[in-house]
Amino acid sequence: MDHYQFINSQILKEIRQIIEVYDGIDFTKEKVALASVVNVEESSYRRIGARMLVRSNGQWIGGISGGCLEGDALKRSQYAIYENSPSKVVYDTMEDDQNQIGVGLGCNGRIEVIFTPIDHLNSNNEIEVLRSIVSQDTSSVIIKAIEVDDQDLLGKLQLANPQVNSDEFGFSKKIINEEVAQVLQSGRSSIQSWTDAKGNTLRLLFELIRPEIHLIIVGDNYDVTALVGLSSELGWDISVVGDVKKLSKQVVKQVQRVVPLMQADSIKVHNCTAVVLLSHDYNKDKSVLPLFLEKKVPYLGMLGPKKRMLKMQEDLGTYNLAKIPIFFSPVGLEIGAESPSEIALSIAAEIVAVFRGKKGTPLRDKVGSIHPRTMH
Repeated sequence: MDHYQFINSQILKEIRQIIEVYDGIDFTKEKVALASVVNVEESSYRRIGARMLVRSNGQWIGGISGGCLEGDALKRSQYAIYENSPSKVVYDTMEDDQNQIGVGLGCNGRIEVIFTPIDHLNSNNEIEVLRSIVSQDTSSVIIKAIEVDDQDLLGKLQLANPQVNSDEFGFSKKIINEEVAQVLQSGRSSIQSWTDAKGNTLRLLFELIRPEIHLIIVGDNYDVTALVGLSSELGWDISVVGDVKKLSKQVVKQVQRVVPLMQADSIKVHNCTAVVLLSHDYNKDKSVLPLFLEKKVPYLGMLGPKKRMLKMQEDLGTYNLAKIPIFFSPVGLEIGAESPSEIALSIAAEIVAVFRGKKGTPLRDKVGSIHPRTMH
């Protein structure tokens, strides 16, 4: 299992917001374009997959940077709408050039962005492709032409779910599918270039779209509220196992499903599922712990001191809980958390760290770049 496949719940949240705005547009009066980050080198606030939907009236949603590039992206997107033609720009802030957009604002990287006018009548436009995969619980790959000799191909895309069935770029689908398989296996997006017999160059982005994290919280006490609120802000898919009558209206509104304890086995899990036992009830935790261990979720945490875990290990008799890599008890990172909100932060941070294969240590102690490089 590659830890990088769990990286983009926020990307999916942004995509959902873009789709929601897109669905509310009157296309008899407006047009739209999509700005998409297709490559990043060195430091950048946003990564491959960041998107910004721009309307012809000047409004936008999403983003491609921390704020330093959006003004220029707005102008270029509107130009793409006006010309009804895609374009690409490279924002290079690695050199100390005061005339370069983004210098002095913390970018210090090289960011390639494609601006694509969206034809709402085209059922295969990028928004519709994203719509078709945003709720899936398996990974997909969007293939996009990001450097071409034939400008008509710029921004052209194809969905591999899990592979392509036709040749859309002038190369054999066998070659394309071999790269798709590599991306799915590695859990990382990649960029590949080919040159045909005539000398034409084609550079393709294979963007991995991973499922959002599915968080299952077992419990219905007051401290569930904090973890639900934080997880909702992170864009996670949330299930609560408990009594709906004990949950606040706010919690019920923020989660995707509430399931009684006796029906916990009915909740579907996948390889992006995290389970947190937050019931404060020893017997409840003991009843569901074996269930989720058998389901082999990649993260399972339990609230309470270590002696509670050791007692449960003794009572269950079947599992050596202390030796199970995916089991975390006491749950959460050690940050000195005391309040429900701080405990929720500790738990959520540990889930992110585990899913991304990190130790949860200060970034100042890290040697090398923060993010892994895209495969080229």
